[in-house]
Formats: sequence, C-alpha cells, structure tokens
Amino acid sequence: MDILIFGAGAVGSYLGARLSQTGHAVTLVSRRPASEAIKTNGLTLLEDGKRLQTRPKILPSLREATENEKYYDLVVLCVKSYDAQAALYELVAFYPAAPAIITMQNGIGIEELFGEELGRERIIAGSLTTPLSYETANSIVVERSDRGLGLAPTQAGLDIKKWVTLFSGAGLDTIAVDDYLSLKWSKALVNMIGNASSAILNRQPKVVYSFRPTFDMEMNMLKEALNVMKVNNIDIIDLPGVTTKRLSTAVRRLPKSVVKPILTSIVGSSRGNKMPSFHIDLMSGREQNEVTYHNGAVADAGQVVDLPTPVNRALNDILTQIAHKEIDYQLFNGRPKYLVAEVEKYRK
Repeated sequence: MDILIFGAGAVGSYLGARLSQTGHAVTLVSRRPASEAIKTNGLTLLEDGKRLQTRPKILPSLREATENEKYYDLVVLCVKSYDAQAALYELVAFYPAAPAIITMQNGIGIEELFGEELGRERIIAGSLTTPLSYETANSIVVERSDRGLGLAPTQAGLDIKKWVTLFSGAGLDTIAVDDYLSLKWSKALVNMIGNASSAILNRQPKVVYSFRPTFDMEMNMLKEALNVMKVNNIDIIDLPGVTTKRLSTAVRRLPKSVVKPILTSIVGSSRGNKMPSFHIDLMSGREQNEVTYHNGAVADAGQVVDLPTPVNRALNDILTQIAHKEIDYQLFNGRPKYLVAEVEKYRK
C-alpha cells in the first residue's frame, strides 16, 4: 500500500518504520528538525535489543507530498491534538479526497472535528498504547513491546478489517473496537493518571501519588471522568497491554488504602523517572497543551450533561493558565498543598 504518515514525531516515526519494514511505500510529512536526520541517515527502531533500519520517504509539507495528484491508500494522522485543526485545513486544501484517515491523537474530540469536515465514513479512530522515546533525532526506542494498537470506525457499518490486517502484518498487536468513543475515552483515562498534576507541580507522577492529598485529588479526578463516561453510556474497554477495566473497578469500588499502593506502583513502574506528556508540552514553551483534550474535554462533557467535574476543570484551567503565562509557574512548582487548596476552590 501507499501510506502517508502526517506528523513524524515518535508515534508517526514508529508506525512509519513498522509499515516501511514490511514493504509498504511510506511517506512521512514533518517539519521537525529530525526530518533532515531521517532523510540523510534513515529511521532506526530499537526494540528488545534489536535495531531495525528503514528509509521511508520524508517531505516537509503535505503540499509536496500530494503534488502531481499523488494518491495514497491511507493517511495516518500523527500530529499532536492541538495541531490537528491546522492539519485538517491542510488536508482540505491539498488532499480532500483522502480515502481513509486514521486519527492517532491522544485525547477526546478529534474524530468529531475531522468527521464533520471530511465525513465519518472516512475516519478511523486509533489509539497506540506502546510507550516510545528518542535515542537520537532519527532513532525511536520502543520501551515496552507488550503493548499495541486499537482501531475503531467512527461510523456504524464502516469495515476496518483491512486496516487491522495492515498493522497486524507490520508486527503490531492490533485490535478492532466497535465503539470509537470507548476506545478514545478508555485511552484518555489512562493518559490522565498523574499527568496534569505532575506537569503543574513539576514533579514525577510517582511523587504525586505518594503524597496522600494529591493522591486523593487524583482519585476524585478519575472518578469524575468515570461518572461522565457512565452518564454518556461510554463503555470502558481494555486496550493492548492495558487493563483499563481493572483500573476503573479499583478506582470506583476499592478503598483508597488498597488502591493507593497499587496505583503508586503502576505509575512508578510504567513511567519510571520520565515526566509525562503534559509536562513535556509545558517545558517546550508551547502555549497549547493536550490537557485541553483530556481533563478539559471531561469537564466540557460533564457540563453538557449537568454533571459536576470540578477537579478536571481546575487541573485544565490551572495548567492552561501556566502555559499561557497568565499565572506564575513558581506558585505551584513543588507545592502540592497549594495545588490541592486551589483545586478545592473549584469544589466549593
């Protein structure tokens, strides 16, 4: 197949390398500084002690990738959630006839955006659970090989079997999910664990979870998200390598004294000393942050059904204001009691 990967960050590069390795014609579109390194030296994937060297084509713009009416069987959208709107404008301008688009963004709301403009019959929701990092600009490290990919149609009756087969054939544990909302919300629930609070406090998630007041705040945040899912009849599902159902059961039903050591251990083992994605966005100096598509999206969905979500709203507002430099980061830097007090103001 001829496949266009729009956005060659860690996820786009990983998928591009996998698909390229299995003989598909892959074109990456990226303006990142890593583009030149990939163009010159190829793209390397490191997994389980093995190095896979591939040489996908890489171009700096969608316009160049679609010159001379170039046709692609599939577009895989791998830009950050806050860059998706701009990517949509480019697709409408340069490749409006794309036959199929897989949205790989973390968070909630991207599929509706693309479906409204391009038609849901062409939009497939995707969620990758494989943790990735960079060794060098053109070398991607697969940190856990026991994870995989979930795909779901955004319109009833849309057959996605060939896309499941495509990624399975590229070595990814790929599952088909009936309801894209269950796929995206279940992944968002996992992404939110220790993410916003860690970014606000400038501390590792395991530190956030080891302190009782911030742990309690995190539990309330997750319970709010689960309540919104329940009211909207969105099922919680397990994803490749991620037992989301067990997580939700623990948060909803088990005493905090039982849940705390379990989640603290999970957070510590899954992320180690790495900071989560919201913190990376913040430290990069961006004014946009994916918290908007996670905690912010939960708060917005709760408002629609008149369900209070004060913790999610507070975490979204505080982190967004820090990113916009509307409040001083030092007010929260390493001050968990201060954060808890500010969040409590939203609960009153």
